[in-house]
Amino acid sequence: MRRLLYVHVFVCCLSMARPFCPSQCTCVFHGRTDGTGKRSVLCNDPDMSDIPVNVPVDTVKLRIEKTMVRRIPTEAFYYLAELRYLWITYNSVSSVDTASFYNLKVLHELRLDGNMISVFPWESLKEMPRLRTLDLHNNRITNVPNEAVPHLVNITYLDLSSNKLVTLPSDLMDIWPPFNGAPISTDASQKVVLGLQDNPWFCDCKISKLIELSKMAGTPVVLMDLLLACSGPENLAGVLFQRAELDNCVKPSVMTSATKITSGLGSNVLLRCDATGLPTPTLYWEKSGGSQVNNTVQESPSEGVRWSIMSLHGILHKDAGNYSCRAKNDAGNAEATITVLVAGAISTTMLPLTPSIETELTSQSTTFTPTPTETTNSPRTTSTVLPRTSTAVIPKKPKTTTSTVAQKGLIKQAKPQQEGNGRKLAADEKSKKSDASKSVKDLKIVEETADSAVLLWTADGLPNDAPLTVVYSPYDEDDIKRTLETDAGSGKVLLEGLSSGMRYSVCLVAKGRAAGKDPCIDFYTLDRIYNVEDGGQSPFFIIISGIACALVMSLIALLLYKILVLFCTGQSTASDEEELEKDSYVKFETISMKQRTLNSHPSELWARRATNESERMLLCSRSSIDSQMTYKSDSSRCEYLC
Repeated sequence: MRRLLYVHVFVCCLSMARPFCPSQCTCVFHGRTDGTGKRSVLCNDPDMSDIPVNVPVDTVKLRIEKTMVRRIPTEAFYYLAELRYLWITYNSVSSVDTASFYNLKVLHELRLDGNMISVFPWESLKEMPRLRTLDLHNNRITNVPNEAVPHLVNITYLDLSSNKLVTLPSDLMDIWPPFNGAPISTDASQKVVLGLQDNPWFCDCKISKLIELSKMAGTPVVLMDLLLACSGPENLAGVLFQRAELDNCVKPSVMTSATKITSGLGSNVLLRCDATGLPTPTLYWEKSGGSQVNNTVQESPSEGVRWSIMSLHGILHKDAGNYSCRAKNDAGNAEATITVLVAGAISTTMLPLTPSIETELTSQSTTFTPTPTETTNSPRTTSTVLPRTSTAVIPKKPKTTTSTVAQKGLIKQAKPQQEGNGRKLAADEKSKKSDASKSVKDLKIVEETADSAVLLWTADGLPNDAPLTVVYSPYDEDDIKRTLETDAGSGKVLLEGLSSGMRYSVCLVAKGRAAGKDPCIDFYTLDRIYNVEDGGQSPFFIIISGIACALVMSLIALLLYKILVLFCTGQSTASDEEELEKDSYVKFETISMKQRTLNSHPSELWARRATNESERMLLCSRSSIDSQMTYKSDSSRCEYLC
């Protein structure tokens, strides 16, 4: 009864409050013939300094214009649940609280233009899920953060003109066509109007999508003013968006190592993709369904290049699917997809050991024969049927062989029939002894590569069509093994799907062999990096080697030429010196006043030769006193002084 009284009082108060209007506002009710209507309130008193609190609750449109209001407080419009249009224009508002627009669930239009707002609470837009028009024209907004982008998805009219914006988040354009990948529609109701003029834009890669949008025609996004211009950098100041060309701004491109990979169950898979672009793009992996993959490694060896590797260890069937490598930078996005398929299956059957299934166990052993050390303690046995070249999960090593347990169980259950079965057991034992002498030997591995190897053997006494099972696995990893079915006469088998630089164990299992007698061998696969770089198979290495050889041969030829030139120069120098010695050798002649006689000794003979006048002038010495004293006449002989 008391609750009904409270409700009645509230309704009465509400009915009394409807007709009242704030003293500084004007209320207009637009009635209809059916008794319904809409109420709009206009508050434009220049002396108003606060948001009015006694606005009628049925108000649909509220306008607060040209007042002294400086702040919009928390939950200022909480009771206006039917408000659809809120205009707070050309006031002095500089502060807007995060919860100012709380409970405005049906608000369609919010206009705050002509104020002094520098920081707008973008997260408050989530309180207005039906908002389509947001007008922030002529304010002082300097930044639109990345956190605002998700709240602007449903906005069809966004006016940020005449602010102080220098850039925009690169993800903002991705919420609208054509950058979001959605088909371009010609429906006018799906158009998005953007007002971005009169801002000091810095033209770089962060607004490259906006510049690209200004050059497009017929897009769902319409710019109020197509003549947007750059304010920076200096080389683009004053240049229109439609003519601006950005340097060092390239959309990313992605290339994967493969488009489709099929791998065995339980194996390890590495997926790689490479991306190029400016600025250097970031890479991340996603599986089909949108779930992001974290077990990745990425590196950027140089500017504009980045690669990423994703690893899948011990893959299962649930790991199959599409894996997308996505590249992103300020200029755009790109992606490439790799499809991973898992081959192989595991079929496990548990059967009790009874005499009636002895023959079935024998037939099943031809499909899979355990290694010599694989035994079981359980009275039940596991038979794993493996496809060709598939990977199977092998049980851990038990302690006794399957055949031993089966024989023990048969002996306990068949004591009354011991005499009848004795001959059969004896025949089986004899058959096993005769088969023990037949085996394969001389196991060896040839032609190892980074992911394969060839196994050779010699069949000793086994028929050519005798079935053999090749079991191989990484060394000391018995949980995961691979098998191949072949026959003894083939003599070799190719082991594929190996990992590079690892040690493997391989065994040959023949039907009817005693436990512990299967031949095994260990081997190593080649290191893939060594094989490419040091094996001489790289074209780049061959080119470099050829260039180096050509340079070395040129240097050797030049050196030989220099040696030959020096040798020839030495020979000519020696001969020239001999000729010079001959030409420069002077036989000085001694001339005396003494007369020769016929009886003179040969050693006293005077050498005489004819000399011309120039030589006489050069060799005659008239400067010494002795020469002047001995001078007689022009007919006298000159003395040649040495």
